[in-house]
Amino acid sequence: MAALDSLSLFTGLGLSEQKARETLKNTALSAQLREAATQAQQTLGSTIDKATGTLLYGLASRLRDTRRLSFLVSYIASKKIHTEPQLSAALEYVRSHPLDPIDTVDFEQECGVGVIVTPEQIEEAVEAAINRHQPQLLVERYHFNMGLLMGEARAVLKWADGKMIKNEVDMQVLHLLGPKLEADLEKKPKVAKARLEETDRRTAKDVMENGETADQTLSLMEQLRGEALKFHKPGENYKTPGYVVTPHTMNLLKQHLEITGGQVRTRFPPEPNGILHIGHAKAINFNFGYAKANNGICFLRFDDTNPEKEEAKFFSAICDMVAWLGYTPYKVTYASDYFDQLYAWAVELIRRGLAYVCHQRVEELKGHNTLPSPWRDRPTEESLLLFEAMRKGKFSEGEATLRMKLVMEDGKMDPVAYRVKYIPHHRTGDKWCIYPTYDYTHCLCDSIEHITHSLCTKEFQARRSSYFWLCNALDIYCPVQWEYGRLNLHYAVVSKRKILQLVATGAVRDWDDPRLFTLTALRRRGFPPEAINSFCARVGVTVAQTTMEPHLLEACVRDVLNDTAPRAMAVLESLRVIITNFPAAKSLDIQVPNFPADETKGFHQVPFAPIVFIERTDFKEEPEPGFKRLAWGQPVGLRHTGYVIELQRVVKGPSGSVESLEVTCRRADAGEKPKAFIHWVSQPLMCEVRLYERLFQHKNPEDPTEVPGGFLSDLNLASLHVVEAALVDCSVALARPFDKFQFERLGYFSVDPDSHQGKVSPWSRTTGLKLSSCLSLLSSLRLHVHTTMPG
Repeated sequence: MAALDSLSLFTGLGLSEQKARETLKNTALSAQLREAATQAQQTLGSTIDKATGTLLYGLASRLRDTRRLSFLVSYIASKKIHTEPQLSAALEYVRSHPLDPIDTVDFEQECGVGVIVTPEQIEEAVEAAINRHQPQLLVERYHFNMGLLMGEARAVLKWADGKMIKNEVDMQVLHLLGPKLEADLEKKPKVAKARLEETDRRTAKDVMENGETADQTLSLMEQLRGEALKFHKPGENYKTPGYVVTPHTMNLLKQHLEITGGQVRTRFPPEPNGILHIGHAKAINFNFGYAKANNGICFLRFDDTNPEKEEAKFFSAICDMVAWLGYTPYKVTYASDYFDQLYAWAVELIRRGLAYVCHQRVEELKGHNTLPSPWRDRPTEESLLLFEAMRKGKFSEGEATLRMKLVMEDGKMDPVAYRVKYIPHHRTGDKWCIYPTYDYTHCLCDSIEHITHSLCTKEFQARRSSYFWLCNALDIYCPVQWEYGRLNLHYAVVSKRKILQLVATGAVRDWDDPRLFTLTALRRRGFPPEAINSFCARVGVTVAQTTMEPHLLEACVRDVLNDTAPRAMAVLESLRVIITNFPAAKSLDIQVPNFPADETKGFHQVPFAPIVFIERTDFKEEPEPGFKRLAWGQPVGLRHTGYVIELQRVVKGPSGSVESLEVTCRRADAGEKPKAFIHWVSQPLMCEVRLYERLFQHKNPEDPTEVPGGFLSDLNLASLHVVEAALVDCSVALARPFDKFQFERLGYFSVDPDSHQGKVSPWSRTTGLKLSSCLSLLSSLRLHVHTTMPG
């Protein structure tokens, strides 16, 4: 019954029934809204109109200091606060004035109580805004951003009703331009343009190095559904240009459709001999995404045909990264699952005269202009016996191979199908001493799993002919191979061999060093998977190879973390500040919003005591022109406290360096507004913070023309700065590894997995804020750090 009464009360405020039911699920919110509505009804003595109800809901969802509820409800119920801007100002006022009593005169002045904005004032403000932009308005007409006009009018008339401003803008624009024409109704075209500065946001389209563009406005799923128009439908493989049709093709496709039901099937087939990198993220998104976008399935298949380089840690890491990016395989399979079938098909190839055992050495087979094998025409029975001898271990490594009789698109003749390796396999043990190659295995595993679209990067285009040839040579179902462009990044190496060199030389710690672009490294640095997927979507599904700037990936990271990383305060290079006239006998509890732009996401509490710590760079005894932070005669505000501090004394040590400051404080509303507000900490946690920069100095560290000495000579020796005694506010005390926060004015940071239980340290800087707002601060920090290339 109580729930029904509350539901009726909330819908009476103007909430939809669905919104009212959602509110009831939030115990704290529903209790506060119920109390606010009850008090308002008592004041009004009648029902609550929708406008008042909307304000009461906004109050209940955003107010954290419940002591102020009755005070603010009385202003809303009496219509002294009747607009959203007034409510926002009121909430900000009570947040920044936590001490009793509230100065009602000052409160009403700050919240626009009693201010009357006349229709004439709104008309004049809108007219002035239109006059300023009239030339552009006449050219762009209704494609012009009308929000700009409303914003300028609102800036002049802070307490004006937003709806009245919008109506006035609509009316005056209609008077100026007349009714909309057919051209005005057309969607405004998006123009691709080059990024001029790193600080700019990505435009609607990103221009790639090869001149191709990927439309950012389309999600990856939308792009992949579009690609379905170019790709063949399941069972219509024969319609693909270059697909080889044999007398058996149509019957095999019919059987394929009976098995799959016309379902799209893809696979992601990594080799388990290294860690996945950013390029693999595109492959994962493409393969899993194409299947998902077309209601299909995707296999995760390990190409485990080279036991010499495979390790258990790589299998688990690959599975972890696929799951981390948000994808679940239909089934996890292994090429080794099919070793028996692959061997039987190899025997069948020999019987059909399409494969032979060869004794040329590895060095003789390298390159594209190799001499024909002298054993190419050896009798079938002889090759069968020799292949069986290979399987039984009667040849040493490199003494014999099985080769297929075909010429590939790149001119390579008779690729190897099997080679001898006396290395136990992680799954089959010592059962086999011969292992199939990629050229032989890949298409056959695709056929076994009835893959419809074998999506590969562009370098495999040269293997397409062998792909079709091998399936057709054995008269088995032949999938279609489609190629797409690789994704590369500047200032990076992703080669497994080269990353191993970096680890061996001590340039990085391991595969997950946050300066690398492996997926485990990006996760450790704090990159959210949503940002990586978004980056892949923005890059788009292109045929040509794309090489992107790292800052474009970081822009995607900031987009996600801005909405998901709670705010906290941290000081990297601290300066002790003593407030000599602290306004309370003990420390105050300050409520800080987790997300200042959306206070409905909650608050956290930090102590504010007579001793605080600020960034050393936020104070200067002799400031240069334009310096707006703490200096003699120049007070500064402390964020979230509602207080301003003013310098009274500088305490220096024997060497003349500044050791601490003595200041006085006043309420922010008790005098002139300071030029700046700075972050601070009080009673903080001491933590280690790791600040990462680019690992390489040049865009293309592997290019010998750009870096003649090789990539190892291009290392940035300042790529890691360790701040050993950073101070972080205590709100992060319960953070766990990989938790992410925005340290105000500094950037986004993540708890490193090196942290131990009970100790929230170290932290990794994920990325800075927008460059324009944080680079100047970070570059000026005279950090007492340890610069290292860890071993």
